[in-house]
Amino acid sequence: MKYLPLIWRNLLRRKVRTIFTLASVFIAFVLYSFLMVVQTAFSMGVDMAGADRLMMMHKTGLIQLLPISYQQQIGSTPGVTHVSNASWFGGTYQDKANQFAVIAVGTNYFELYPEASIPGDQLKAWLGDRQGAIVGRASAEKYGWKIGDKVPIQATIWQPKQGQTWFFNVDGIYDVRIDDPSHAAEIGGRLDSQFLNSSAETKTSTEKAFLQGFVNQVGNIKAMIIAVLTAVLFTLFLLVLANTMAQAVRERTSELAVLKTLGFSNPLILTLVLGESMLLAIIGGGLGLAATYFAVGRGSFNNALLPVFIMRNRDLVVGLVLCCALGIVAGSLPAITAMRLRITDALRRA
Repeated sequence: MKYLPLIWRNLLRRKVRTIFTLASVFIAFVLYSFLMVVQTAFSMGVDMAGADRLMMMHKTGLIQLLPISYQQQIGSTPGVTHVSNASWFGGTYQDKANQFAVIAVGTNYFELYPEASIPGDQLKAWLGDRQGAIVGRASAEKYGWKIGDKVPIQATIWQPKQGQTWFFNVDGIYDVRIDDPSHAAEIGGRLDSQFLNSSAETKTSTEKAFLQGFVNQVGNIKAMIIAVLTAVLFTLFLLVLANTMAQAVRERTSELAVLKTLGFSNPLILTLVLGESMLLAIIGGGLGLAATYFAVGRGSFNNALLPVFIMRNRDLVVGLVLCCALGIVAGSLPAITAMRLRITDALRRA
């Protein structure tokens, strides 16, 4: 820590160059942060999916209905513990920009989702109200909904015969909860074989695979993010920062020789140059991470495509580790050059 003022003074020698370098690092980590936010938005639902739940749908498509008679047959299949049903019809609130998942479900639907915390009195009121709805807290806060409000929802697939009031029949996609997650594939195949060659053949997959299918429609998000990050970090970060440090070492050749003459050891010279590179990376990267964190926290985003728009603490930690690691990588070659510098050669060059 006692050499930190020296490192800081060296950074301030070329203020314009330092500012532009910090700006490059800042931009690189703003992009990193937003890409992590997008990845979280696409993958969070998949990551939270239950390993012990299966999703059964009509083989030809999501909006095709399944016979309600299938429910009893599914429930009698060995390994199946709970069966419920759901019908997705799309939904918008006020205008088409406010689109989100609206699903009509069976009365025992939440037995399959014990992780959903709902007060007992509210659940009882919902069970006794054919027009009742349970909404997520984030949606309620976004639209200002509270218990007792009447919320008009416009459907994009199934239209009401008259008026604005919706009445849901018990049919649609089935959610299946099984007693052993390791048997998911086996039970899914057994269920599909029961309805093979019927008027409504089925396609059963794990909840995670079902949700992953929606993500895959956009593309391989993870591969795209890795490709973009690799290009950006290599170009804006490594090349710019490494070039800055190389120039700094060349400009201070005589000063480094004087430091060695005064007793600064080679490892200490190496540490000083690496410290300068890391400080640039940490300041620029830290500002980029912080700016994105607060921007995401204060922003208002359309939840039709990205319902969850947050930056996780894990991504912040990874970002800080990347700052340090890439700072070391970018400064390694200039630092080694400075460490190997011979006093006589340096003074002769000066």
